[in-house]
Amino acid sequence: MGDGIGRYRGTENKLAQWLRRRPKKAAVEAPGREDLLRAVAAAGLPLAPAAYPVGYRCSCERVGCPTPARHPVSFAWQTQSTTDRAQIERWAEGQPQANFITATGMVHDVLDVPLEAGRAALERLLGEGVDVGPVAESGDGRMLFFTATRGTPEDEDEWWPCELDCHPETMDEHPGLRWHCRGSYVLVPPARLPGELGVDWVRGPEHPLPDPLTLLEALTDACARHADRYAGQDDHHSVAWPLSR
Repeated sequence: MGDGIGRYRGTENKLAQWLRRRPKKAAVEAPGREDLLRAVAAAGLPLAPAAYPVGYRCSCERVGCPTPARHPVSFAWQTQSTTDRAQIERWAEGQPQANFITATGMVHDVLDVPLEAGRAALERLLGEGVDVGPVAESGDGRMLFFTATRGTPEDEDEWWPCELDCHPETMDEHPGLRWHCRGSYVLVPPARLPGELGVDWVRGPEHPLPDPLTLLEALTDACARHADRYAGQDDHHSVAWPLSR
């Protein structure tokens, strides 16, 4: 029996030595910043450079910037926004710290809700088998649902093209919900915010864009249930709201 045990131990030692000599599999690297931006552009979402955090301040150096690291760097961001890969690579290489925004209302809209409400709605939608598109989480407590755009309606009065920090009259009907469409924008992952916060994908841009109305009921219900937790929360985005559908 002793010889058997010795032989087994000898085999075990040789096996351990062989395993140590085997080349380790290369770790799978997470997609880098430029890879993620290329994926967003490939999905058809137009991009433009945005500000970035410098400590707790904004790179724009505006005193008291109301949206630090969350706004485009150019006033011409709507016409500047593009899906051209070469241009996006030039921006990314030339501005290695810059965040990027995507202009909404051309190809896609974004339904922007408080994080807790968004997580509850996402769980419900996936549980019901709804085709949810790309979804991002922002470290400042928001969840972004990317959808197909509703387009430009024939009746211009149906849409409210808001300026920064405005609150449409319909806000009380859908507390906490922001609908980014024509004339608006959102940050796209990967983005950095002051205080070492960020914006990251929960579901990437490879998911097809759904019609926003397929998500709206779940989102508004979740917002209503969580309304008491974010009553009085300030908007800091450019928002465009459809007043009727």
